[in-house]
Order: sequence, then C-alpha cells, then structure tokens
Amino acid sequence: MAVFGAVVLAVALNPVIPLIPKSGPQHAPRTEHAAQRLKGRTVECTSLRPGLAQTLVRHMVKSLERRSSRVSIALYDRNSHTSCTYRADVHYDSASTVKPIVLGALLLARGSGLTVEERSLAREMIVNSDNDATYALWDLLGAERIQDFLDRAGLEDTSLNEAGFMGLTQITAREQVKLLQLLTGADGSVLGTTERSYVLRLMREVQDDQRWGTPSGAPPDAVVQVKNGWLQRSEKGVRSSWDRGDWKVHSMSAITGRSYDYGLVVMTENNRVPEGASPEVGCDYGMETIERVARAVHRDLHPTEANEVHPA
Repeated sequence: MAVFGAVVLAVALNPVIPLIPKSGPQHAPRTEHAAQRLKGRTVECTSLRPGLAQTLVRHMVKSLERRSSRVSIALYDRNSHTSCTYRADVHYDSASTVKPIVLGALLLARGSGLTVEERSLAREMIVNSDNDATYALWDLLGAERIQDFLDRAGLEDTSLNEAGFMGLTQITAREQVKLLQLLTGADGSVLGTTERSYVLRLMREVQDDQRWGTPSGAPPDAVVQVKNGWLQRSEKGVRSSWDRGDWKVHSMSAITGRSYDYGLVVMTENNRVPEGASPEVGCDYGMETIERVARAVHRDLHPTEANEVHPA
C-alpha cells in the first residue's frame, strides 16, 4: 500500500490524563475517563475496564501523531462499556458509507418483503458498492423516505445533499457509530430483527478487495461487518484550502460473534496526492491511516486475539 511523505502537523504533546472516576457505591464498577490533546482537539475515552481508556487514548494518539490526514474516530464496546471519540461531530462527505443508510430506508419502507429486483440492487449496493444500484434505490425511495429513516434512527446530524448526490451526504463518525449500534442492538423500534440481520449479512459479504480499513487487526474468529467509502473531490468548486481534489476515505465496521460486540468508525480527509503522483497514492494513504487506528483498537480491546501488531 503506497504511502507518501507528508508534512507533519504540530501535535500537542500533552500526556494522557486519567480523570477521577465517577463516584458511586463501593460495590459498583467505576467508569474511568482518559483524554489527550491531538492537533488541537481531544482524543477521549471512557471504560469500565480498568486501564483500558488510558491505553486506547495513548495508542490512538500514537497511531495518528505523524499522519497528515484529518481524522475522526468513534468507538463503542458493549462488553467493557467503552466509548471513544475524536472529532466525532465533524461532518464529511459520506462517499459510499451512506449506502447502509439507503438500505435501512428501503427496509423501513418495505419491511422484509423486498422484491427480487430490490434484493438484487441491495446486494450490488452493499457487497459490490455499486453506485448505479444505489441511485436506482435512491430514486425508488425518494429523499423523503430516506429522511424518514434518518429521523426514526435519530441521525439528526446527517444531512442529505440537496442536489441528490448520495456520496455528498454529510455524515459524522458519531452518527455512523450510532447506526452500527442500531443494526447490532436489540431495539426493534426502527428496524425489526429480520431487517437488521439482512443489512449485517450483506456487510459481512462485502467483496474481498473492499474489506480494508477498520477490519484490519480484528480477532481472526470475529464476525466482521464492514462498509467503506472513498471519494476524490474535484478541484472545481473548492470550498476551503482543505478540499483541493484530495481523497476522502472512510471505514465502518461492526465486530460481533463469540464474545465480541463492538463497532469502530474512522473517517479521513486531506489525503493529498503529491504533484505528479498516481491518484491512488492519496487513497492508499487514507486507507493506511485508518488501519493504523484499527490495529491499535483491536489489539487494546482483545490483546490475546488480535492478529496484527500495533504499528510503530
């Protein structure tokens, strides 16, 4: 995977700060809270597992401090009651990570009784990340039904593109993790068990060459549901100095099976392509940035099961 040299941005060299645990009865588990500044924002974790919050913060910072990508992270682990965020409320162009939302909207509107054609389009959209199939379902549903799913799912900070470009839907890491929690949880108020299982099954079957990113370093016996997105914005219509035709590269995974029950979203932009270099260099840089975070997270949550080492 290609990686290019980049100017290293300044990193606040603050130590990880373990905060005072929340008070409670002596017999009750205590929530530990740790935080560390990174490039002007705070990496923050809470956990009921002693020492885990501080370890996750330290390794997330280490995995990112020499990367030039702009990054957002959101993590949950139901078993250890762990939650981590970094720039989790920053908006990004969704690229293909909007596609589980489109499928959720289809299932909310139709239930499990999809037609043969709808099932074929849904498989192409999620498993193969086919854009034509996505737009066919997008047009079939209409923006109103997709918005209805967003409203029902509580994704209040996710905004559809007014011109109807699905990949320019504005999403955040926090709300993509919320979507994973909806799909893997027990609450059937938005989608029933059959519908949620259908989405997860398609995410498990994503084609091999699109299973990079957040699955990197996951325990080998885990069930991994993944959806990635990648988009190179044109230099026309530049909105800011951070948007000069650079790559947006995102990855979201739900890790289940056996004793696993956690989800990770890592979103990146500012994955620059040096002048004269192949465009794939920028995409590869974003992919590697995501995988550095993912390997750290999987190792820290399950140190005896993770199958890859934390990057130096």
